[in-house]
Amino acid sequence: MKYYVVDAFSDKVFKGNQAGVCLVNHPLDDETMQNIAAENNLAETAFVMPNGNEFDLRWFTPEVEMDLCGYATLASAYILSTIVDTSLDVMRFHTLSGLLTVSKRDNLFEMDFPSRKPTPKPVDALMAQALGVSVLEAHSSRDMLLLVENEDTVKTLKPDLALLSQIPDCFAVIVTAPGTEVDFVSRFFAPNAGVPEDPVTGSSHSTLIPFSAERLKKEKMVARQLSKRGGTLYCESCGGRVKISGQAALYLTGEIHV
Repeated sequence: MKYYVVDAFSDKVFKGNQAGVCLVNHPLDDETMQNIAAENNLAETAFVMPNGNEFDLRWFTPEVEMDLCGYATLASAYILSTIVDTSLDVMRFHTLSGLLTVSKRDNLFEMDFPSRKPTPKPVDALMAQALGVSVLEAHSSRDMLLLVENEDTVKTLKPDLALLSQIPDCFAVIVTAPGTEVDFVSRFFAPNAGVPEDPVTGSSHSTLIPFSAERLKKEKMVARQLSKRGGTLYCESCGGRVKISGQAALYLTGEIHV
């Protein structure tokens, strides 16, 4: 099968988040897809298969299948519309999170995702101990969102991943604060999924966007994920949905033999 590596949420290689994209012509069993993702050893590998005029899309980390992944969806749309069929400007994907639409708008790919507004939770000692900083608020959706004091706190954070993995009732941990040059910043840690820190995470913004929109009293926002690679996301809150836009750059083209 054809295989690509795309740097998503960046207009240049070596920035943003690396996603593997496998173009599948016939169904693969779960074990094979999981083995390919482990062999690729990227935070996410996407498997894209035509379904009429639409596509089936699944995402795997090296250890588990994901229910939603933004940057690998963006990377898949980039490959489909720039390499497979340059006439595509709207792509619809059947996923574990329902039907997701990606629209190509000039040099941006706009993803229409479900909104996952978090609910407040008590801050406990384990959260602060795991982060090594004071936690102002905790909110829960699929992930645990922890609000800290400012952008510099997020940027310089050195969490204890073993302790983070012990926080109950959450898949991963989002750490966020208001931004200085953008509306909000964040970092994302998923040690339980084999991803110590994800460079740029679209799915976490399904939670960050409704959370930040309510506090900032605005629908359109610009976000920055402060990992070492870093990435910029253009965000919009649309009630029960969110829109997340970004750019992408092709790093690698190859073939997988299985």
